[in-house]
Amino acid sequence: MVPSHTIFSLLGWLENNLDQPLLMDRIASKSGYSKWHLQRMFSRITGTTLGSYTRARRLSRAAVALCVTDLPIIDIAIRYHFDSRQSFTRAFKKQFGQTPALYRDTTDWPSFGICPPIRSGAMTIPPLTYVTLQDVQLYGVTSSYTGSLGLDSTFFRADLHTGFWFQYLDQARIVPSVLFGLNHVLPNKSPEIGQEVMFRYTTALQPKYAPIGQPVVLAGGEYALFTYNGDTGGLQNFILRLYDTYLPKLKLTRRQGPDIECFYPRGKEEIATLHQSNCQYLIPVCR
Repeated sequence: MVPSHTIFSLLGWLENNLDQPLLMDRIASKSGYSKWHLQRMFSRITGTTLGSYTRARRLSRAAVALCVTDLPIIDIAIRYHFDSRQSFTRAFKKQFGQTPALYRDTTDWPSFGICPPIRSGAMTIPPLTYVTLQDVQLYGVTSSYTGSLGLDSTFFRADLHTGFWFQYLDQARIVPSVLFGLNHVLPNKSPEIGQEVMFRYTTALQPKYAPIGQPVVLAGGEYALFTYNGDTGGLQNFILRLYDTYLPKLKLTRRQGPDIECFYPRGKEEIATLHQSNCQYLIPVCR
């Protein structure tokens, strides 16, 4: 019998290699078991076949690429090992109910069809509240950086974001009650290899606290508000899990607009490091 921890270790390895050739012999060799025995135990433990799961996860990654990059559809198909645009379109339509081209052209981003990665342990959705905001006037500074679509996708770079906050707040004489971070994910119009996405991050404060900056409007509307408490370095994984697991489980559709981080610092020393995060993370949604 294949131990369950071997299957979950294999699932982690698969997640890191979805854009690589995944021949059954190679997967079996990675697990240390025969491919026939491995497939039987994979189905018993996960409730799905290895081939079906791998394809569903590849298509889920492809859906993200369609939404946040300008990569040609055929390039996305090839990246995730479909041998033609036609075979990719057939498989994508079966999982998502529409063609890749229509999915890309959709104004909002429905989570329908996304296959969450299987992880060990029970799946517990973090504290969630639906809130409706009015437009809020802030002042801030915007910075940009590029990143990839892999597991290291940079929705929150603790080192960069801490640097942005330190530079921005260096001139602040009053500790602000809340720090706002606005996360935009955009296609990189001039991509280098592995840099398909542009991340635009705005550090912002209420006007009475802002030392410098340009007017920034925090757009009103309905948001899903998730709460995170922990090490700032763990916020990246928390955000990725919101998108690959929790939004699909909740059947939410993401509206256009940036995600919003709200930090609540207790003093200037904490601001300088943002080492521990008391963070509310808001995603624009419609239900």
